[in-house]
Formats: sequence, C-alpha cells, structure tokens
Amino acid sequence: MDLVSKTKESKNYCPEVVWGNLQTPEYVRAMLRLVVSFLETPDDVEAGVRARTARAELIGKGGRVYHVLLCQEALRKNIGGTDVMRGQLNRLLESFELPGVTLGIIPDRALLAVFPGHSFGIFDGKRVELELFGDSPTHTDQKQIDRYEKAFGLLEQSAVYGEEAKSIVRSELEALG
Repeated sequence: MDLVSKTKESKNYCPEVVWGNLQTPEYVRAMLRLVVSFLETPDDVEAGVRARTARAELIGKGGRVYHVLLCQEALRKNIGGTDVMRGQLNRLLESFELPGVTLGIIPDRALLAVFPGHSFGIFDGKRVELELFGDSPTHTDQKQIDRYEKAFGLLEQSAVYGEEAKSIVRSELEALG
C-alpha cells in the first residue's frame, strides 16, 4: 500500500489475469485462494481482499495516472467461476470510465512487437515489480527500468483502446452466457 499510495504514474501489464486494482472483491478472493493453495501459505485471503480493494480506492485521487494493458487471454481465464468472471468483466467495462485510468486490451490475434512475457508494473519510472511463480523481484536499476519501459511501449502498440477494447470485453462477457 505504501508504494501504491506514493506512486503518481504507473504502467501495468498483465497478460494472464486482470490487474489487481481493477479486480472485484470476488475475483481477488478467488485469485488469492489459488495463491494460498499453491504456495501453501497461511490463509490470509480476507486480509488480502481488504488490502487490494484499499489500493483500488486510490484510483481517481491525488492526480494518479494508471496505464493498464491486459491481454485478451486475461479476460478468458476462469478465475472463480462464471459468476465471478461475469462480475469481473462488468467491472472492466466500468473501468474504461475511471478517472486517470487508460485501459488497453491486446487482442489475441494482434501482431506483437515484442514477446508477451510476464506481468509487471512500473512505478513512477523508478521501480519495476515483477510477478512470477517464485520470487517477485523488484528492479531499481535504470538499465532494467528502461528495458521494461521499452517492453511496455512495444506492447501498447499492439493494444486497442476505447470502443474497440470495450467491444472485446463485451464479447467475452457474451461468451459466458
């Protein structure tokens, strides 16, 4: 929370799942249950849900700017079941209108300018956080930051925005039935 509350501009790329600050509490809960099960850690899911939703409350406050890239695949991953996913996709449709949020979707068939890689966030151009199965390393070395800035720039070339992105979310919502 400390990092997120101090950050004014973040760039977030999530190829497999919905970015944390745009997740519904139900999606967060389902996601964290998977993490607890996989890592065999103590069940602190409800504390995690509260923490993640508290971070989301910073959207639209303090002049913060969020540029988020999701791959279409993230919209299709069944986290928590159909009802959870329906709620999550509806939340994404609302997210297009959130102040300070630019949400891009990289369509499945988009021509990529760089390999898709793993989830990461760039915080004020000074720090990169990676999301991996094992460690979740942090980079503050400028060379590494520049590499992730370059990757983000290349990934955003493949993204669609606005009505075209909303259309993709709507089609995924319709596919749920």
